[in-house]
Amino acid sequence: MISVQGISMRYGGKVLFEDVTTTFSPGRRYGLTGPNGAGKSTFMKILSGDLLPQKGTVTRPDKIGVLRQDQFAFDEYRVLDTVIMGNARLWKALQEREELYAKAELTDEDGMRLGELEGIVGEEDGYSAESDAAILLQGLDIPDELHERKMSELQGGQKVRVLLAQALFGRPEALLLDEPTNHLDLDSIHWLRDFLVRYDGTLIVISHDRHFLNAVCTHTADIDYQTIITYTGGYDDMVAAKTQIRATVEAQNAQREKKIAQLREFVARFSAGTRSSQVQSRIKEIERLQTTELARSNIQRPYIRFQMNRPSGRVALEFSDVRKGYDGTPVIDGFSAVVERGEKVVLIGRNGVGKTTLLRALLAEAPGQEPSPGDIDGGQVRWGHEASIGYFPQDHTGLIQKGMTAAEWLHQFDPDASRQDIHGLLGQMLFQGEEGHKPTEALSGGETARLLFCRIMLLKPNVLVLDEPTNHLDLESVNALNVALQRYEGTILLVTHDQGLIEQVGTRIWQFGPDGIHDFKGTYDELVAAGRVQA
Repeated sequence: MISVQGISMRYGGKVLFEDVTTTFSPGRRYGLTGPNGAGKSTFMKILSGDLLPQKGTVTRPDKIGVLRQDQFAFDEYRVLDTVIMGNARLWKALQEREELYAKAELTDEDGMRLGELEGIVGEEDGYSAESDAAILLQGLDIPDELHERKMSELQGGQKVRVLLAQALFGRPEALLLDEPTNHLDLDSIHWLRDFLVRYDGTLIVISHDRHFLNAVCTHTADIDYQTIITYTGGYDDMVAAKTQIRATVEAQNAQREKKIAQLREFVARFSAGTRSSQVQSRIKEIERLQTTELARSNIQRPYIRFQMNRPSGRVALEFSDVRKGYDGTPVIDGFSAVVERGEKVVLIGRNGVGKTTLLRALLAEAPGQEPSPGDIDGGQVRWGHEASIGYFPQDHTGLIQKGMTAAEWLHQFDPDASRQDIHGLLGQMLFQGEEGHKPTEALSGGETARLLFCRIMLLKPNVLVLDEPTNHLDLESVNALNVALQRYEGTILLVTHDQGLIEQVGTRIWQFGPDGIHDFKGTYDELVAAGRVQA
């Protein structure tokens, strides 16, 4: 069980949460929700003990599994050892035991201590620690040949999965997971979902994957109105219940503001007259009503709408025998397809099987894109008549020029657009007021993603090529993107592991597997029903 009593946290004038008291019970799985900037990660750090609250106390169990965000902290350790470190008591005992056995001679005191350490190792299942760690790593798609490697030899996405295994190791009494599905493919997400559903401790998880939260969570703790309200059920259940509560809170706020306005009007009219006692009474009433700030919702919903300047030809894209490999190893080996206008193709499969490689090969000589002939080894690619492409790459590094404001960077893609149009578009994506003048080098991951969507909306292309577009978006933004993609009348090529997007957007599936790419002309649900989903 984890309990918090009177927790408060604010940064400058911004209140994240005020005087929060709540309990997270064993056997329950909590989704921690709220928009970007609401304080989810801050609250998670308070629960883990990594951050002290400005006010209040936290009671937590001795053994907590925490998903660490620092990918480089364990670079000098073996992958297996990094996982075992998730059980701090066991790891400390193993290290001390190793130091004692390394001695040339053991004293009687050393012998007694070794006995104590062997007892700890036995209590913590240390004799099967490496095999238990290997099972976790295999479930998260870290193959056996990497288990003895150092963490520094792994790719970023692989490191994240090892750190997730670390959090799950050693049967912790509570699990704190901040965005655990980031960098996981769909199969790994399903494995993690099944693991967490069987977990019998206290789980608190932050995720922007609505489908994942609905499948895993028994309760939802929502940060809003400067407090945390716990609802029964998953994310969709919370939204339904919160809609009613929000209407009540907003109505109370409106009544309070109306009452304050009426009192101020009375004071203004009669302050110089003979009703001094009544005026003083009204002033005290205003002070009472204003003692605490009105708690307002943190929810901000972006408005995403993809339009087209003009449609493409009937065939948006046609390619044959496309090939691309690295160091002599083929990744894409002769794939061909015809994509008609209006089709919404979702690319699915394990990480590292070539989804991004295929997109980059198709874009190597695409209209309006920076030529990159090295991204394709062979084959023919022909984009349709009048095809215009809006590209959202998985790696945003260096994509947004520094030394400019967000508005200046966006304006360069349509110099004829008015200042009002540019700031209106930025406002749709939550760059409100002066935030449009924010320096590009100061943008967060979520802000960078939203600015890239602004560019696509400004250019109004008839083909969208989106590679993992949800990685830095909160739930509200993911939901807005989902609706926008369903309504878009153009052609879509989409790489995502978000099951909601896969199920609700895709009309055609390119499934990447060990024996190549399978082209299924139907939805994901139809693919599952046909028994064609590959393990």
